[in-house]
Amino acid sequence: MRIAYISLHWPRNVSSGIGKKIQQQISTWQKLGHEVQFFSHMYKSAQTEMLLEGKQYPYKIEKNAMGFFQTEANRITASKKLIAGVRDYRPDIIYLRWAMYVYPLQKLFQIAPVIVEINTNDVEEHKLLGFIKSKYNQLTRSITLKGASGIVFSSRELANLPVFKLFCKPFTVISNSIDLSSIPLLPAPINPSPHLVFSGTSGMAWHGVEKLLPLAEKYPDLVIDVIGYDQISGVTQLPENMVMHGYLTGNGYERVLAQADVAIGTLALHKKGMQEASPLKIRDCIARGIPCILPYQDTDLDDLDTDMILHIPNREDNIDINNQEIHDFVYKMRGRRVPRGLIQGRIDSLVKEKQRLKFFEEVKASK
Repeated sequence: MRIAYISLHWPRNVSSGIGKKIQQQISTWQKLGHEVQFFSHMYKSAQTEMLLEGKQYPYKIEKNAMGFFQTEANRITASKKLIAGVRDYRPDIIYLRWAMYVYPLQKLFQIAPVIVEINTNDVEEHKLLGFIKSKYNQLTRSITLKGASGIVFSSRELANLPVFKLFCKPFTVISNSIDLSSIPLLPAPINPSPHLVFSGTSGMAWHGVEKLLPLAEKYPDLVIDVIGYDQISGVTQLPENMVMHGYLTGNGYERVLAQADVAIGTLALHKKGMQEASPLKIRDCIARGIPCILPYQDTDLDDLDTDMILHIPNREDNIDINNQEIHDFVYKMRGRRVPRGLIQGRIDSLVKEKQRLKFFEEVKASK
């Protein structure tokens, strides 16, 4: 197959979680004999990190008095160029990561069957972005979903939501995965005080990083390493045992994970109306053997029979009411690592991507 892979709005750099996922998907499809071209519609960023290789269609975000309207015009211009590029590529399948609609996205549906990847409850998530973006998404989301020939959901919960089911599209559920062959299995560290690591993204309210503050204050015998944040909004004084590492890549990222006794996942998924997920950051940790605390239902790991995963509720007070259990679990996991064989068949990308490509073939054959 000839596959056009499209990402809208965000620059995708090679070191980000989503960037790694896209690159892993493309690489696996190519290894399995398919031709793939990445198309990126993105705002111009000051970041110096390397972007994913592919066709790029950048637009400028304007900040003057007419900034909103000029930015939208810029987005539309870049979108038109991307659509022209996809048309010239002449794909058999178009794979589109879900994103807020931009005109004239609907023209993609005239080129080839479009399969949309959905990783979030967009209706609830956009409520967190303010009234205007939420209303715009509500008014335009049906353009993409009605035009799609198929949907890949990252969780069973998403596939069963009425906001998606009403479109009656062929679908499959394929959770997020990771290329285990490229991830080193880390030995357990020997720390004077045990380390709990959290990896998130600044500005994402459902990551819930602020919940770790009272945990650090109550248990100074724990070291809490936070990746992805330089600070916590509204907090001027952090406990000494809460270390903010900021955005990390490469060796810096590896060093922090290497000293982790336990990793903890997204803490406030409930804020965007979700109970189930398959976060890449947790897959990156458990692939390295790091025991995990899961404050949500994990599509692949929830029913795993092991004492090296601690499940806590997905609710606002989940850290407060389970703080002693979390503390004791971190101590219990010192010197231990999750065996690779325990998770191999559940999160490895080769298994998942073969399933995805089979769905592509089914959608293509139905047209």
